[in-house]
Amino acid sequence: MYISAGEFKAKCLSLMDKVKESHEEIIITKYSKPVARLLPVEGEPEKPLFGYLKGSVVIEGDIISSLEEEWDAEK
Repeated sequence: MYISAGEFKAKCLSLMDKVKESHEEIIITKYSKPVARLLPVEGEPEKPLFGYLKGSVVIEGDIISSLEEEWDAEK
């Protein structure tokens, strides 16, 4: 859909709602030449909660064996 800049200025908010609902772009013209496009924003897919922090933890050394330190509870 093509629309002049003056008409776009007058109907901006309703045109934005129309683009959001119909997912169709609007070409805005100035002196009959295209100068801008109004496009709907496509939502990014949500990142699943499971595995969200995958790759963010680095394990260095042996995390299973004893530290060979005496704890207060062992005294």
